[in-house]
Amino acid sequence: MGKKSSVLILCFLTTSFNAISVSAQTCDDTAGNFKPNSPYDKNLRLINSTLPPNVTAHNGYFNGSVGLGQDKVYTMGMCSPNSGPDACSNCIKDTSDGLLQFCSNQTDAFSWLGEELLCLVRYSSKSFTGVLVLKPFNYLYNQVDIEKEDQKQFDSVWNGLMLHMITRASNSSSSSSLSWSSSKYHAKDVAPVPVYGNISVVMQCTPDVSSKDCQLCLQTSVDYYKTELHGKRGCIIVRPSCFFRWELYTFSGAIDNIDTSPSPLPQPPSVADLTKKTKRKGTRLPGGMITVIVIVIVVFMILIAVGVAIFKRSKQKQELELPTESVQFELKTIEAATSNFSEHNMLGKGGFGEVYKGMLMDGTEVAVKRLSKTSGQGQVEFKNEVIVVAKLQHRNLVRLLGFSLQGEEKLLVYEFVPNQSLDYFLFDRRKRVQLDWTVRRNIIGGITRGILYLHQDSRLKIIHRDLKASNILLDAEMNPKIADFGMARIFGMDQTVANTARVVGTFGYMPPEYVTHGQFSTKSDVYSFGVLILEIISGRKNSSFYQMDGLVNNLVTYVWRLWENKTLPELIDPIIIEDCKSDEVIRYIHIGLLCVQENPADRLTMSTIHQMLTTSSIALPVPLPPGFFFENGPRSNPTAQGLEPGRSSSKSITCSVDEATITEVTPR
Repeated sequence: MGKKSSVLILCFLTTSFNAISVSAQTCDDTAGNFKPNSPYDKNLRLINSTLPPNVTAHNGYFNGSVGLGQDKVYTMGMCSPNSGPDACSNCIKDTSDGLLQFCSNQTDAFSWLGEELLCLVRYSSKSFTGVLVLKPFNYLYNQVDIEKEDQKQFDSVWNGLMLHMITRASNSSSSSSLSWSSSKYHAKDVAPVPVYGNISVVMQCTPDVSSKDCQLCLQTSVDYYKTELHGKRGCIIVRPSCFFRWELYTFSGAIDNIDTSPSPLPQPPSVADLTKKTKRKGTRLPGGMITVIVIVIVVFMILIAVGVAIFKRSKQKQELELPTESVQFELKTIEAATSNFSEHNMLGKGGFGEVYKGMLMDGTEVAVKRLSKTSGQGQVEFKNEVIVVAKLQHRNLVRLLGFSLQGEEKLLVYEFVPNQSLDYFLFDRRKRVQLDWTVRRNIIGGITRGILYLHQDSRLKIIHRDLKASNILLDAEMNPKIADFGMARIFGMDQTVANTARVVGTFGYMPPEYVTHGQFSTKSDVYSFGVLILEIISGRKNSSFYQMDGLVNNLVTYVWRLWENKTLPELIDPIIIEDCKSDEVIRYIHIGLLCVQENPADRLTMSTIHQMLTTSSIALPVPLPPGFFFENGPRSNPTAQGLEPGRSSSKSITCSVDEATITEVTPR
């Protein structure tokens, strides 16, 4: 049957009742080995640690994989259909832990654990889903034989029962009474036999194989007993694709009426022989001893219950009462998806932390935002982002799939958007050529629809407060998705303005009333959107205009001067000048200037902006001077007060210039 190492262990578990379970761990030495702490080892431990919740969440059967190339690990977990979720989860965990300990460096191994309530854990360096695997296999048998004079009559009953059981198991399927996926290919029965009482049988195949393969696997195990173990009073045969056990006693349920005290055996027993129940030679414990044992058990169970209650309460506090609309991921699930946050999977890094690409076990690609422990985005912003984004669904908003909050780790799991962020293309000379006018116009339109949804069309009224090029993600077709809602605020539907003592955002995108007075509204986002339009058309960062020509300057100031000089075409990125209609682009610049006017009341609403962008016949009003515009001297620009972008003053004003960090400003 090929070279293999194995162990079959009888475990006596004593709480308020007696139960017996058999653990069959089989390691395939022919498949290869891995080194401790290698990528394969880490992937194996990560994916196996997530098996218990995944198996119970998928109705008792789950298979998945993690990793790439030779470090990829495939795994399977399964519970028999009569297991409840808690029993299943515990069984999978115990089986996985035992298997990892016993098969310490084999890349392929499997283990069946349990009595009649079975579970299976299997892992391999090769994909095995849907493939019948018969080797390596292992077996355990009772060394006591059937009496020779009874053998013929016994075999007649035994053979008929096994044929019936194989047919039942290989043809069984899930029914309404059995919700577990593993109820497929599962059968159990107890049948009377002359002289010896009852024969108990359990057969189980993994749900991924075909009915024909299940039949072949079980028949192979039955045939092995008949040729190699014939006459033995019971056996267990385990294979990667099926489990077979029969005994001359009932081993279903909680193992009723089993006396675990040892009884004399005619010869040194095998492990399976120890599982024979007997009442004939049992011994009785003194009454006082029984009382002591009962008291100890009761106290022990009370301590466990108190510990569980304390743990649940502390965990609930840690979760900050986050909303039920979002899925909370186990930290180990995200570690497995990102290969333990490997640098190879890192998509980007900013002041908030890092973003990693990952793949969940169901094949879903995700982007994981891992907030830095030193990030300004703390628990309040983290909770805010989960609450806000969980309630939003729009094709131009990035979709939050879930979160994880364990210890100091704060993780947000988003849909994966393959083309990174707008600034990655827009502000790079070579990459910018991929953004022709058609693409840029589509990006502006998508951002418009996304903000309009936030302000007007969603079930909430949301002010984003941190719109900028690095927070606009691009999907495979270069469609924009607004991201990063850590600074967002929910408004009442009739609310128009709010004030804050903690101004957050990115300098250059923030309007003057927000920086100077902490006042924000939908018109704050309109101002940021106007700056975005001007950046998209020019291909230049707002911050790239500081100290230009010896004057303190910015993009808004520069465009206003072009407007006054009637030279707006100078703003257009040379890359798009050939493939665009000049009048159309000038109209977009005009709309951008209408968005950045100093007085919020003068700025357009997003619904009006959308109409103006999509209907060229709508006349545009003449824009007024923008906020933070200054001709020959300072007006309301904080940088004109002796501050350089990104530095702090004695007034605790801190500004970041187009960076992926959180700006905090104390309003004057």
